[in-house]
Amino acid sequence: MSMITERPVSDTAGQSVSTTGDGAVGSRRDLRAVVAAYVALTKPRIVELLLVTTVPAMMLAHGGLPSLWLMAVVLVGGSLAAGAASVLNCYIDRDIDQVMRRTKRRPLPAHTVTPRNALIFGLVLAVVSVTLLAVFTNALAAGLTLAAILYYDLVYTAWLKRTTTANTFWGGACGAAPVLIGWAAVTGSLAPAAWALFGVVFFWQMPHFYPLAMKYKDDYARAGIPMLPVVASTRRVNAEILVFAWLTVLVSLVAWPLGAGIGPVYGLPTLVVGVIFLVEAHRLCRRAARGEAVKPMRLFHWSTTYLTVVFAAVALDAVI
Repeated sequence: MSMITERPVSDTAGQSVSTTGDGAVGSRRDLRAVVAAYVALTKPRIVELLLVTTVPAMMLAHGGLPSLWLMAVVLVGGSLAAGAASVLNCYIDRDIDQVMRRTKRRPLPAHTVTPRNALIFGLVLAVVSVTLLAVFTNALAAGLTLAAILYYDLVYTAWLKRTTTANTFWGGACGAAPVLIGWAAVTGSLAPAAWALFGVVFFWQMPHFYPLAMKYKDDYARAGIPMLPVVASTRRVNAEILVFAWLTVLVSLVAWPLGAGIGPVYGLPTLVVGVIFLVEAHRLCRRAARGEAVKPMRLFHWSTTYLTVVFAAVALDAVI
C-alpha cells in the first residue's frame, strides 16, 4: 500500500490548501484495494461452490438441520480452508498465472500482493481453519481438512497439474472433500451415503472443468499445462466428458437408496436435472466431433446448475 504524504497546494490566490481530505480518501481507496486483492486470492466463487455441497451433506448426516453453532463453525472453518488452499495455489502457480491471459490480472502476477505476503496469508488461513475444526468439531473433520489442503497444493498444484493430462481427475478429490468434512463434523464417521455424495462431486468435476479447458485451450498451451483438451484428440476429450457425465448422474441416483432419509424429494429433481445435464454434454460433444462451432461454457454453467440442484434436493429431503 502506497504512503500518501500530506502537502499543501497553492491556489490562485497564493494561499495553501491542505489535501488532507484527498489523502484520507486515497488511503481508504488503497486499503480497499489491498483488502480486495487478498479476498481475490481466496477465489470466493470456488468457496461458494464448496459450501453448496457442505451444508446439505451435514443436513443429511444429521437427518435434519444440525445446530446453528456447528453449522457456523464448519462453514467458517471450511471457508477459511478453501481460501487457504486457493491462496497457496495462487502462490505456487504465480509463474503460470502471469503467462495466461485469463489469470494475469490476479493479485500476484499483477504485483498487488507480494509472494511472501501471499504465502504467509495462506498458511495462517490453513492453521486457523484446521485448529477451528479440531477444537470445535472432531479430529476426523480437522484431519480431512488438513489432508485436502496438503493434497490440493502439494500434490495437485505443484505436481500433477503440470505433469499429467489426468490432473483434473486426480485433483477431483480435493473439490469433493467438503462433503466428507461436513459429514464427519456431524457424525465423527463416514457412512456409505457420504461416499456416494463424494462420488457425485468427484466425477462431476471432469464434465465441469473440461469445457473450461476447451475454452482456454490456447491459454493453457501457452503456459505449458497439459490439460486434456490441450494435448488429446477431440474424440478422447468427448469420450471422457461423456463417461464422467454419465458416472456423475448414475452415482447421484445410487445415493438415493444409500442415503438414510433420502426420498422422492431428492430422487425426482436429481433425475430430471441429470437428464438435462446429459443432453447438454452430448450436444457439446456431438458438435465438437463434427467440427462445428461449440460453446463449451454452456456445459460449464449447466454443470454448476446441476450440482446446485442436486445438493439443494439433498438438503430439502433431509428436512422434510
